[in-house]
Amino acid sequence: MHDSLLRALFDDAVAAARAESCVPAHLPGAVPGRTVVVGAGKAAASMARAVEDHWPGPISGLVVTRYGHGVPCRSIEVVEAAHPVPDAAGRRAAERILERVRGLDDGDRVLCLISGGGSALLSLPAPGLTLEDKQAVGARLLASGATISEINCVRKHLSAVKGGRLAAAAYPAAVTTLAISDVPGDDPAVIASGPTVADPTTLADARAVLEKYGIEPPGSVTAYLNGDEETPKPGDERLARAELVLVATPARSLEAAAAHAREAGYEPVMLGDAIEGEARDVARDHARRALETPGPAVLISGGETTVTHDGSGRGGRNAEYLLSLALALDGAPGVWAIACDTDGIDGTEDNAGGLIGPDTLARAAGLGLDPAAMLDDHDSYGFFAALGDLVVTGPTLTNVNDFRAIMIEGE
Repeated sequence: MHDSLLRALFDDAVAAARAESCVPAHLPGAVPGRTVVVGAGKAAASMARAVEDHWPGPISGLVVTRYGHGVPCRSIEVVEAAHPVPDAAGRRAAERILERVRGLDDGDRVLCLISGGGSALLSLPAPGLTLEDKQAVGARLLASGATISEINCVRKHLSAVKGGRLAAAAYPAAVTTLAISDVPGDDPAVIASGPTVADPTTLADARAVLEKYGIEPPGSVTAYLNGDEETPKPGDERLARAELVLVATPARSLEAAAAHAREAGYEPVMLGDAIEGEARDVARDHARRALETPGPAVLISGGETTVTHDGSGRGGRNAEYLLSLALALDGAPGVWAIACDTDGIDGTEDNAGGLIGPDTLARAAGLGLDPAAMLDDHDSYGFFAALGDLVVTGPTLTNVNDFRAIMIEGE
């Protein structure tokens, strides 16, 4: 019963951010000239389909999404590429998107569909850099424990299309961006590295991120970051006709889950939709809160934790959070939990996340598992796979970051 209710809360959170439910109400009106649709992210194809299903006239364009996240569209081309480390397919798609928005006039509009994952998928290196340069830096950042804001700061400054450069290329056409937020704080400049949004960060900020995490980039990257090719800043006239609308956010998804919990007789306690930090550390804090909270209640949270990967195991941040949470709870009676990525993919594995209950550690002991050692080796996937407690959804075709719920029964 507890597992099914936790899973229902997760499903409600995902449903609130699906393109078909959040895109149509925010579509802009017609313009005298052309409307060109472009986009990038794990939800880009489903957003494109929602646009097609509700657009009153002819439309065309190109969006890029992660492998396995495509959906059939009639007049908007869908390209699939790699995530989280970009590949040549993403580079070619970004190049073609840039070509499509160039040469428009002030009677035209670019409708840009942005969602989480767009940073890796919309990957066109800045002049003088190569895809291999970006792959090397990106992979090191992803393993470093850097926050998504820090990672995207660097990405923007190594890109020909991010950090407002896409909107600048479309000028003087109007640019309307519909965005599904997957970043703590819903900062438009961070979502997919803000291709249509002015960038307040600088080359110096990007250098500081690499220095903070001890990352030695290729020489070409060092040279570029020491140059003067800045991203468009607030007040840039080329972005004067660009607007962005948040059509789905983590907070709205958490609210949908909270409403379900309340109907089921559990008091929702919101811990925040923008939680960051090492997954195992966040879990220990949440375990303490759970043990202090009288039931029946559900602690609900979102955001994007990180994993500093220095082991040989498999597992994303949600499974790592759960394994650490189970250890911290130490079999406490009456406490169950779920942690999943709303895109359906926890890190690079085939699961969205997992589930724990009061018997998790006892069942693990019965199988001869050492949960503490597996946590040290970052093998949370192996732990939950052995228990049969992975949550597997497949791609959900949206992304509003992590979803976590800890259910506490009353005495």
